[in-house]
Amino acid sequence: MNPARMKNLHVIHSAYEPSLKNILFRFSFLVVISSLVFTSVSSARTQTPKPQKSDGRYVYHENHDPDGIGKFYMGREIAQVMGHQAADWLDRPEREAEEAPSLLLKSLKLKPGQAIADIGAGSGYLTFPMAKRVGTKGTVYAVEIQQEMLDIIAHKQETMGLKNIKMVLGAVDDPRLPDSSVDLILMVDVYHEFDFPYEMAKAMVKALRPGGRIAFVEYRKENPDVPIKRVHKMTVLQVRKEMAVFPLQWVETINVLPRQHIIIFRKPLSQK
Repeated sequence: MNPARMKNLHVIHSAYEPSLKNILFRFSFLVVISSLVFTSVSSARTQTPKPQKSDGRYVYHENHDPDGIGKFYMGREIAQVMGHQAADWLDRPEREAEEAPSLLLKSLKLKPGQAIADIGAGSGYLTFPMAKRVGTKGTVYAVEIQQEMLDIIAHKQETMGLKNIKMVLGAVDDPRLPDSSVDLILMVDVYHEFDFPYEMAKAMVKALRPGGRIAFVEYRKENPDVPIKRVHKMTVLQVRKEMAVFPLQWVETINVLPRQHIIIFRKPLSQK
């Protein structure tokens, strides 16, 4: 090679050498920092958050799912409640295709003359078809903790002319139903939002007549493809675990719905 050209190449290389060293140094630095950040984040995610406090039944964590309330029951975080502002979503036209509520009603095997409690009735999406199925001699209690939801149901009831719906403004720890008053308690995508699941379940068992049933309809947490936020889904095992402390018998789990399971318990005939 021409000596003069070799000299020029050496000059060019010498001019870029500091920049190359600088780039390599910065790259190495970023690699180290990224590794530290990733390790720190991974460690934070894998560590079980320490309980901030406990009242003996419920445990509270500061670090929790953003869609939960930071309150845990039997290892499950309680989800945030859907407000009345989302009532239109409950009545969406595509709900039949997504959830098949007509198939749910068929699976419940309702009979004329029965008393049904629709707890977390929302906009009354299922309250009204159930009222028609139990007939004029039957009753449907529409239970809600939001007066705005009950107002929506009352307006629809007046329009439809149904007389067998009774509205109940419940509390977060009590559905406020009379003892031994209902044959079936239905909760559709509701139980996982109860602030006080133990107290609510205890009161619901009291409200059931002997032989009465409780039906939990919950999005399947076992299936990650169900497009619902994690804390708004429940597994069958979790529901059965939480009901095992009450005088209830598991009857069956019905898996005919596209996204939810129907988990049914019965109050023994000997219970009062």
